[in-house]
Amino acid sequence: VRLVESGGGLVQTGGSLTLSCAASRSTSSIRSMYWYRQAHGKQRELIAGVFTGGGTPNYSNSVKGRFTASLDRDQNTMYLQMNSLKPEDTAMYSCNAHTVATPDAPYGKDYWGEGTMVTVSS
Repeated sequence: VRLVESGGGLVQTGGSLTLSCAASRSTSSIRSMYWYRQAHGKQRELIAGVFTGGGTPNYSNSVKGRFTASLDRDQNTMYLQMNSLKPEDTAMYSCNAHTVATPDAPYGKDYWGEGTMVTVSS
């Protein structure tokens, strides 16, 4: 699965951005998708998760109430709507896809995009 993120950029504190993660394969072959971010000098942080079969997305405490993850199954694309952005949200944002189990991969496989940079100015 090839994942391509887009939508990053420079925004002022309090602003909004919407990130996209386009998958090269139908989401029917993907069990779950996640948004991660990594700020300079810090560990990668899991911030949102979406199960392609449905259900409510999960969020880290750091973004809950401000970010909304969603999935467009027709477009094979996951989105991350980010509101009320803060300087501490500055990071490289990446998406991850975990595929369904197959005979060749009984536990599924993980795929990563290259990321899109978000910079929030104070």
